[in-house]
Amino acid sequence: MKTVTSATVFQDAVGMRLSATYSEIDDNTGAIISDNKRIDRVITDAAARNAVTTLLGYAQDLIDIVEG
Repeated sequence: MKTVTSATVFQDAVGMRLSATYSEIDDNTGAIISDNKRIDRVITDAAARNAVTTLLGYAQDLIDIVEG
């Protein structure tokens, strides 16, 4: 099984990107087969872009309250 261990979203010249790391784990033994693998993709799915925009807006609200 592959399990996401982190995800970061950022904007660059190409568009909104998702960088994710994951580990691959043996389903039977629980042993880690590979660790800290990474993928990078431009987010093209409209629903995913909307979700990211909502989450980034929430993060901005938190920063405005704490750092206000």
